[in-house]
Formats: sequence, structure tokens, C-alpha cells
Amino acid sequence: MEYIFGKGEIVYPNKELTVLDKLVIDFLSRINVDYVIVSGYIAILFGRDRHTEDIDMFIRTISHAAFSRLYKRIICSGRYYCINADNADDAYEILQEKSSIRFAEKGTFDPNFEIKFPQNELNKYSIDNAIKVKLGGHKEIRISPIELQLAYKLYLGSEKDYEDAAHMYAIFKNDIDKVELKRFLERLHIKARLVKMVLRENL
Repeated sequence: MEYIFGKGEIVYPNKELTVLDKLVIDFLSRINVDYVIVSGYIAILFGRDRHTEDIDMFIRTISHAAFSRLYKRIICSGRYYCINADNADDAYEILQEKSSIRFAEKGTFDPNFEIKFPQNELNKYSIDNAIKVKLGGHKEIRISPIELQLAYKLYLGSEKDYEDAAHMYAIFKNDIDKVELKRFLERLHIKARLVKMVLRENL
């Protein structure tokens, strides 16, 4: 894997785009507000070979009118539908209730795009400090900082999450800010023994 890890961006120009990558890029082309992708798709983007049912993302909290325009932009593409809401009003109400709305390609359910408003300070941090992954050909995906994703995967605690964390750490351990990683681990109360077990190193 050839990439350049810089401040606020990862340049990954020779990435061979998968069917899932192309779907994500197309869907994101409809998103005209600040967003960040979090969780499992980040590991998949960087080579982890596993299936995912959803692509998790946060969008910055916006007004009802602004969201209605975004909803219309997605639906009017003709490619996607909202799985759990019939219209923009219902979808916005779901978001305000701190739940998520889901979009998928017409005729499918999986994978789907799970969208939420930020629900805590770490969610907001991930949007404010999103990393741009530049894939070549002016294609770009905004992802949560790797340090935060590693800590959050350990916090979630499933075998799949641990494997995602181990995969990402193996790739980025020489690039990430270890002090920042430790700060997130402490914030999420992750024990040192768990870190060593999953990441195979003491931090």
C-alpha cells in the first residue's frame, strides 16, 4: 500500500477502487454539508477484507431547511432511497431524536449509509478534525482521525472491532500521533492490557 500521510490528509493515489468504494464516492458526491465517515469502512478503505452492512457517517447539525435540500439532493439523484423515512420532515425528526437515517441504492438494503448528527464531543471532534483521503482523479473521502478511530474501535469491543483496530494500527503505527492516541484511550477508559492484546504493543 503506497500512501503519503500528511497533516490533515492521506494521499492514496494508486488505490484500486472496489465496487463499495465507488458506491461511497458516488453517494458522497450528493453530500454538500460537512461530513465525516467513521467506524468499519475506514479499515475496509485501507485494505481490510471484510463485508460491511453499513457506512457510518456524521453530518454537521443543520437547520430543517438545509437538511430538506440535502435530502432532496440525495433522493432526486434517482439512485438512492431512504430506508426508514418517507420524506425529509420525518427524516429530520429522526435525526433530532439522536437516531440515524439510512439510505441505500434502490432495490437494495445492504450496504446502506447510516447518517447521524453528532451526539457528543468526540463526534463533533471527528467532523472538525476530519482527514481528507485523496484517492486520485479529484476523488476525496473525509474520515475520522485515525487515532480516534483506533481508540473507538477498542471501546466498541467486538471481535470485528478489535480486528479493524489491529489492521489500522499495523498500517499507520509509524505515522500516527501516539500522544493523541493515548489521550483518546484515556478519554474512553481503555485499559493498557487491552491495548497490548489487540495492538500487540505497549503505548
